[in-house]
Amino acid sequence: MKAFELRQLSDAELLKRIQDERESLSNLRFQKVIGQLENPIKVRLVRRDIARMCSILRERSIKKVSVQAEPTEKTE
Repeated sequence: MKAFELRQLSDAELLKRIQDERESLSNLRFQKVIGQLENPIKVRLVRRDIARMCSILRERSIKKVSVQAEPTEKTE
């Protein structure tokens, strides 16, 4: 999935997708070990998708912290 599509999802949806993709990665690794994996590049793509989603969540958390940490301007 593309990054701009993932950015449209909420944090909860991203966390759910990360969980689903990790389960998928586990299944792919199992298939690889027993020799049933037809497309070994799929493992790499799933890992990259997980990393992309984690990066987006991290960007959002950093943005929230930086917005909260900004000092408010006082007018005299």
